[in-house]
Amino acid sequence: MASAIGIDLLEIGRLERALQRHPRLAERVFTDAERDYAAAHARPGRHLAARFAAKEAVVKALGLNGGFGLREIEVVAGEPPSVSLSGRAAKAAGKKQVKISLTHSRDLATAVAIVDTA
Repeated sequence: MASAIGIDLLEIGRLERALQRHPRLAERVFTDAERDYAAAHARPGRHLAARFAAKEAVVKALGLNGGFGLREIEVVAGEPPSVSLSGRAAKAAGKKQVKISLTHSRDLATAVAIVDTA
């Protein structure tokens, strides 16, 4: 089975500052469920940053280059977290299975996405 891999690393503070400057950014990038999950934690920006990194990692693993919104890639909370694709992102993925792994420290969030291509 062939696989494609995507990875992304994000400074949590950078996303937190962007969300403060542009309050509607969260609504454009994250689904209601993602925002609700993050809001239930002491430092929501940390959890949103990990989800943003996951979305970017999925984009890279699928080889997407535009024509879709990041809300079409939803990180579903759980152990382990999973990805739900909709719209054009789902169409681009077809029957490919996407798996993700997220982590964060005090300052950095990172995610890896693996797409089974065969």
